[in-house]
Amino acid sequence: MVRTLPSRRRLARALALTPLVALGACKPAPDTAPPERPTLSLKTATAPSGAKVEPAVYSPAMATPGTPGALMSLAPLVDTVKGAVVNVEVQARARPAMGGMQGLPPGLAERFGLPGGQNPFGEGGGAPSKQGLGSGFVIDPSGLVLTNNHVVEGADTVRVKLEDGRSFEAEVLGRDALTDVALIQLKGVSGNLPFVKLGDSDGLRVGDPVMAIGNPFGLASSVSAGILSARARDIHAGPYDDFLQTDAAINPGNSGGPLFNMRGEVVGMNTAIIGGATGIGFAVPANLIQALLPQLQETGVVRRGWVGLAVQDLTPELARALRVEAAKGAVVAGVSAGGPGAKAGLREEDVITSVGERAVDSAGSLTRAVALLKPGSEVKVNLVRGGKVMEVPVKLGTRPTQRGEEEMTPRDATPAPLSKRLGLRLSEAQDGSGGAQVVAVESGSAAERAGLAPGMVLTQVGDQKVSGVAEAAQALTSAEPGAALLLRARVPGQDGALLRAIEVPAR
Repeated sequence: MVRTLPSRRRLARALALTPLVALGACKPAPDTAPPERPTLSLKTATAPSGAKVEPAVYSPAMATPGTPGALMSLAPLVDTVKGAVVNVEVQARARPAMGGMQGLPPGLAERFGLPGGQNPFGEGGGAPSKQGLGSGFVIDPSGLVLTNNHVVEGADTVRVKLEDGRSFEAEVLGRDALTDVALIQLKGVSGNLPFVKLGDSDGLRVGDPVMAIGNPFGLASSVSAGILSARARDIHAGPYDDFLQTDAAINPGNSGGPLFNMRGEVVGMNTAIIGGATGIGFAVPANLIQALLPQLQETGVVRRGWVGLAVQDLTPELARALRVEAAKGAVVAGVSAGGPGAKAGLREEDVITSVGERAVDSAGSLTRAVALLKPGSEVKVNLVRGGKVMEVPVKLGTRPTQRGEEEMTPRDATPAPLSKRLGLRLSEAQDGSGGAQVVAVESGSAAERAGLAPGMVLTQVGDQKVSGVAEAAQALTSAEPGAALLLRARVPGQDGALLRAIEVPAR
């Protein structure tokens, strides 16, 4: 039974945890024991205001006397990186009672994994304002911190405490529930915080040593070590599972903490444990986190490429039945009508073997490969159809939100006057083809009366073609009060254009 840090809804129920307690994972440890006493190379992680700050850097050579195979000390590595590992304290206002869970914010009940929705605070009464603790790590001296989505999801206030005792209020810049990654920004930072850098998780091998630092059960700066037990684990927590597995001790409160290799690089983010077992923890790979960071910083949400296919693993039996020689791949079991795959000519029973530069050896690997690509981009799909090898270009769409998933809204890019006057919020179109995408419509507003809805992309306002939010906002705000503006819009994934008319209210 898999336990995730508070709020992985698709995982099996976890242990009963204290309020908003998160689970953690481990990091890689030294590869081999050096034959003689190694040297230690450290770079200062803090500097006076205005000075350039370097990330913590550690020499793989560990300070270990004796012959090869002697017990190695991780103390120098810990001293190098621990200053960048933080405690994340989350608070939420009391909510009305919801079923068996009294006063907890939406989604929090699942985080505790208690049978029958048992209230961890006792029978009756509301939840206290303080919801729990987690971990995180600083990736930039300006105060950018990575942690788990489930640690900060639903939080009203977030406070981060550093190892040296300093404490900062923080705001959530972006979250991705499907990979359990969140980015937060510390407030009032002078720009000289200790920080660590993300390493290459693809370079890890099973058996490599790793080390975790976090805040289990509120015990700050706790260190555990182990090895990488497995790669690319699918624990059925979400569609993009690709976890690193480790035997480093992970406990509630480690959620969001770093998993280090022996160079002091973060190769994973501790995220989940197996309920009822010891020595089995999971971390989000650093390379996946690195791929998400640009979108989390720019818009606060992650938009993924989408082909519109239902796929399954290629088995030896299916390969024989389909008369293909490929040993691995993803078999197309269904094609969404009007989707990018259908438009490109993909068919049922096609066996996809690669997408762009990425080999496809399973249905899951195809899903992950496409998700890392930018919506609106064109990618070459290599496949086998009826025994014939083919290459098909596909223009990717934007993955739609699935039933049961949280609808994430990009940070508002619309000027405030436009939002207030028209009840409309816009962001840059996520499918890469230009325009201003509607992300929210206020009930009873001029935008709602005009028939606008989230997901529509405005391509024309009045007589003006618009390629983005700035042009759309300028055309809408410059219109005379009382005027009726013609809007031309499209819906991603559908053919044709929609015409709408919006009446501009008085200023």
